[in-house]
Amino acid sequence: MSGPSHETDDGTGSADSARAADSVGAAGSVGAVGSAGSVGSVGEAGSAGSAGEAGPDGGAGGAGTAGEQVGTIGRKAGRGLRWSLLGNLGTKATTFVMGLVLARLLVPEDFGLYAIALAATTFVMHVNDVGIIAATVQWRGRVEEMAPTATVMAVAFSTGMYGIFWVVAPYFAELAGSAEATPVVRLLTAIILIDGITAVRAGSLMRGFGHDRLTKANIAGSLVNAGVAVTLAANGAGAYSFAVGQVAANTVTGALVLAWAGLPFRLGFDREVAVRLLRFGAPLALGLGIEAVLMNADYVIVGAVLGPVALGFYLLAFNVSSWVPSVIGTALRYVTVPSFSRLAEQRPESLSLGVQRSVPLLVAFVLPVAVVTATLAPAIVAFLYGEKWAPAAGVLSLLAVLMVVRMLTSLAFDILTSAGATRATVWMNLGWAVALVPALWAGTHWYGIRGAAIGHALAGVLVALPMAAWALSRAGVRLAPVLPALVRPLLGAAVAAAVTVTLADLTSGLVGGPVSGPVSGVTAGSALVQLCVAGGGGLLAYLLIAVPAARLKQFGARAVPARAR
Repeated sequence: MSGPSHETDDGTGSADSARAADSVGAAGSVGAVGSAGSVGSVGEAGSAGSAGEAGPDGGAGGAGTAGEQVGTIGRKAGRGLRWSLLGNLGTKATTFVMGLVLARLLVPEDFGLYAIALAATTFVMHVNDVGIIAATVQWRGRVEEMAPTATVMAVAFSTGMYGIFWVVAPYFAELAGSAEATPVVRLLTAIILIDGITAVRAGSLMRGFGHDRLTKANIAGSLVNAGVAVTLAANGAGAYSFAVGQVAANTVTGALVLAWAGLPFRLGFDREVAVRLLRFGAPLALGLGIEAVLMNADYVIVGAVLGPVALGFYLLAFNVSSWVPSVIGTALRYVTVPSFSRLAEQRPESLSLGVQRSVPLLVAFVLPVAVVTATLAPAIVAFLYGEKWAPAAGVLSLLAVLMVVRMLTSLAFDILTSAGATRATVWMNLGWAVALVPALWAGTHWYGIRGAAIGHALAGVLVALPMAAWALSRAGVRLAPVLPALVRPLLGAAVAAAVTVTLADLTSGLVGGPVSGPVSGVTAGSALVQLCVAGGGGLLAYLLIAVPAARLKQFGARAVPARAR
């Protein structure tokens, strides 16, 4: 499980954690579990009565009812979530601007070569520490007791994994259809060495909800990444611009995590502790490894079948579809595992209640973004990246479906991890992988990069979501109470899609000349008009249907100052 301090920016405003960053863009809206009688805004705490104070290492100390325990941990998670969102917005704004610059300095082939290296890095980042970060967060007891052993294990496994990938890099690059990607793979995968050194400290910060320090470390790394990558790209470094920038960024972020964790860096080995860590972490690492295959098999297949240029278009579309999982999902992941872990320590109904309050909020937030992305993909690509990236638009429309799937399956992964059911994550991801790989292969041969996106979407909806629901049910999480709360968001999404498409048709071609290729029907000048008018109209329609009138009145009352009323 790669830690929060180890994001791998892709140069288009997304991140490696958007591809998986601990598990396919995790989500979990655990901050939302703070509301205790009604569904409140993310991070709010409104539990009736008082609960026990948090114990050492972030644990919940008092007894209390399930609702009170949810409220207590929800308050801590809410603070962490606010810091995580702030940090992610800051880092993603930096990488978004960097991506716009790089898209004009580099060519699609450079993006394609980097995508191959990114696929390899994503895989090794998931399995290299054998789940040590998650084990640190979920550890039942004092972190100081397990830290020396966990550090030795993380460093040893990271070093061994890097040695293996140094040897297999040429074969991996050849398999992906671009042997020239070999040195980029070897350079970028070096970040796992930093991950091994900082794994336990990153987990300790997450466990104690020290998200303010994680946020500052990530922002510092993001700024370093942007400066190094853009400078190198302007001087003709090509795909190396991404890799060198990311290694520099992770070095800075890792150094800050070590300095701010407040956990002495000691080495040691306790066999009993090691067994406990492996019993929890090994299945988790296997599940994450399979998940890395899930989210990177498309890179390898598209590159092998269609070549690096087509892969560059596909990478850009995938990264745009990853903005929400990257910005929101990664921020949520910083609090989901520690929050659900603390709930799981108390009683089963506390965990179920937290999940039941989190899922509707997550769905309500993600659906309108997915609708706008799917319906206005040509305008998004034309406005942000220009005509030369036009083939990415058709792929982006289809990958909006995967955006929703990734957020929900990542929530399920976090819940299962927090409950200690790491073996269930293996079966969940294995079933998904078995369906996905042939779907990607058939789709790419049938319909090119769009076919790959179709295969991803179908496997996610028809296989991944049902398996996630089954795994949660086996873990004792009751999902039936969630269903009624999903009716309004789903209905709102359907109406929003119709409104957005209608307004997009009415506003297309109003300004400027045509954009050639798959963005036909959208003009360079009208792209912004469509995004504002059609996108705004669709979001308004969604809010009017998905959000209850009483809730809208509450928001309105908060927005209007008391004197104005």
